[in-house]
Amino acid sequence: MTVELTMLALSVVLGLVQIVLSAQSKNLQLGYWWAAGPRDESKPALTGIAGRLERALANFLETFPLFATSVLIAHAAGCHDWMTVWGAQLYFWGRLAYLPLYVVPLVRSLAWNVATFGIVLILLSLAL
Repeated sequence: MTVELTMLALSVVLGLVQIVLSAQSKNLQLGYWWAAGPRDESKPALTGIAGRLERALANFLETFPLFATSVLIAHAAGCHDWMTVWGAQLYFWGRLAYLPLYVVPLVRSLAWNVATFGIVLILLSLAL
């Protein structure tokens, strides 16, 4: 398996971890009865860690499809070079760093920029 596909697989695992963390923190804040119920009424706004984990997950879900598509296109096109390798690694490690850094505003943005630059590198490799 290529480095790019390995980073894609690790990113899927990271996404699952974020889903579980977000869901469990939401359950702790809103209660398991709310989570197990029909959820007919709107949920109260999440605060603290639960709110941050929910927003971090939403951010991951915005970028992951772009990353996955880029990696799969590069793989299908047989495009495997330093830009795709670095791009895939930057995305994964940037997203991994983003999660615990979500509480630190400027540093969080740096991790997001690193991950996004990873996607750009993969796309540039495809274009060149």
